[in-house]
Amino acid sequence: MREQDERREFLTRTPFFGGLEGVALELLIGMLVERQYARDAAVFLEGEEGRSMYIVRSGELVKTQRGESGFPVKLMRFRPGDFFGETTLIEMQPRQFSVIAESAVSLYELTNMGLYQLYQKNVQAYVMVLQNINRELCRRLRKAEERITAYADEHGEEATQIHTGVGKIRRGKPRGDF
Repeated sequence: MREQDERREFLTRTPFFGGLEGVALELLIGMLVERQYARDAAVFLEGEEGRSMYIVRSGELVKTQRGESGFPVKLMRFRPGDFFGETTLIEMQPRQFSVIAESAVSLYELTNMGLYQLYQKNVQAYVMVLQNINRELCRRLRKAEERITAYADEHGEEATQIHTGVGKIRRGKPRGDF
């Protein structure tokens, strides 16, 4: 099998490419740049400006974020088929976490400019990609909520007090604090 065919077959099995076919699929695949990182190399660091997301082709990476103690907390592992860094393409904010290669890795990079070009050339494919990103973000949010609940339950907490910045409704009126 040719390298291009192997690449296409691999990518179509990832959640990021769900529902994309034909010209739209080829357009998006053509925008990807393959990147290699050695073990212990940082793909990006917390606080850096982000302009791209990545799809893991091979290897394993870990997502970390510094806690109040200053030490990195391991939040998630990324393996072949996973993608990360996508929030930067949506919210245009500095990276909230670091991603470090735990082995030699091969990644496919999609830049925010590539995503914009997809929007210009094929709005339907662009919408499908955003839906795929949103599905993954919802899946991760659900998993995080399960972890918070399990942690609170394990430690005998009746409730967790996490302020989201979204006003609460009380007697039909918005309220800004919890």
